Amino acid sequence: MESTEDENAGDAVALSRPQRRLLKRIYNGRTAPIIADDLPFLTFKDASRYLLSLPEDARDSAYAEMKGFAAAEDR
Repeated sequence: MESTEDENAGDAVALSRPQRRLLKRIYNGRTAPIIADDLPFLTFKDASRYLLSLPEDARDSAYAEMKGFAAAEDR
């Protein structure tokens, strides 16, 4: 069954549960965009779509940038 290999590859692409939860929380009701990789993201859907389009190491970097941007706004 070769489909299990494809399923495992799909699992590697998905965001982790803690990442999804944090992104949903920081994008909930947002009126000002979060900037990551010089791109503005206003919704969870846009941000997650962008993150999933990146290779894993670049995704982690962009996620950390979004997280840091949101934390800096709260201060």
